[in-house]
Amino acid sequence: MIVEKAGEVLERHGLCDHCLGRLFARLGKGTNEERGRAIRFVLNMKRSTEGLPPIGEPEKCELCGNVFERIPELVERMKESSEGIEFETFLVGSRFPEEVREKEGAIWREFGIDTAEPINREFNRELGKAFGMATGKDTAKNPDVVFIVEPYSGEIELQINPLYVYGRYRKLARGIPQTPLPDFEDSVASIICRAFSRASGGKCIFKGAGREDVDVRMLGNGRPFIVEIKRPKKRKLDLDAIAEAINASGKVEVLNLRFVSPKEAEEVLTKNHRKEYLALVLVEDGVTPEEAEEVAEKLRGLEIRQRTPWRVRKVRADRVRVKRVHEAEARWLDEKHFELRLITDGGLYIKELVSGDKGRTQPSVTSLLGKPAWCERLDVLNILDD
Repeated sequence: MIVEKAGEVLERHGLCDHCLGRLFARLGKGTNEERGRAIRFVLNMKRSTEGLPPIGEPEKCELCGNVFERIPELVERMKESSEGIEFETFLVGSRFPEEVREKEGAIWREFGIDTAEPINREFNRELGKAFGMATGKDTAKNPDVVFIVEPYSGEIELQINPLYVYGRYRKLARGIPQTPLPDFEDSVASIICRAFSRASGGKCIFKGAGREDVDVRMLGNGRPFIVEIKRPKKRKLDLDAIAEAINASGKVEVLNLRFVSPKEAEEVLTKNHRKEYLALVLVEDGVTPEEAEEVAEKLRGLEIRQRTPWRVRKVRADRVRVKRVHEAEARWLDEKHFELRLITDGGLYIKELVSGDKGRTQPSVTSLLGKPAWCERLDVLNILDD
């Protein structure tokens, strides 16, 4: 039945062994070229017994135009396009002209063929095998690079997939924004990205799991972050050496650097962490040790309704967020100062928790004391994982 169908096709269309075998790609094992050669051989034996002339391969396949013969040349072009790029895994994609794909579909419909595979699928596979043999690289589901090949023009588009690195940072000094701002020489992001860009030759994008104000330090176990490196020329990065270069700044330290997948990176950035803070509270009207302790007792387990703070209203959606204070401890310092150590839900604005933000945060240290209170200094002590 296969031989009869192949005979009908070849009587009407001059196909190479690749294109002939691809019509029956879902049957048996082996390459389409081997399948096509075998089918043609058996067909011609049958035709010989019937006194008919053999049907050989045409000089030029009317469907593919002998495009598979270009594979060695395209392998060399792929090697040239990826010169200087460090990678171990790859995939191949191709862009075939619409008329080729339409003609292929027309042949399937003309002869009622439902065992075929598209030309681009075979071409990608065969070109990938040839490139792998020539370079020692392997194909992978999530590759380092992707080659998009235009088979007839020979144009190669190289897509270099990004690298993702997870870490945690400590901000040791005040007066440093997390991301670049006017009038600030450095930022956490620029200090970290400078080292990654220098090592990888790619463009670095910094993404923090939350952020702290310019005047707030980030201490303890550090804030989780992701570095996305676009179009890296080098992928085998010495993360210890990169950490050493960042830490030498004296302003920012990084911990626990490791490569992660895009999915893991997204989980880090979308996870809501509890935070541990140390706030220095100023009460101009005076505060006693008993009042400080009473505020801490009232805050423990308290639900806070916080409308978007006035100071960030232009960059944050104006809505009421409900957050909880899980733990609170007070340490009285003098007649006007006490420290508050807090563990809260992520996303609770601590400065406004202290001041009340003119009633936009309820309750607050100000409302609990019955007199104005201000956060004079703030440190993030730890980002707490579940």
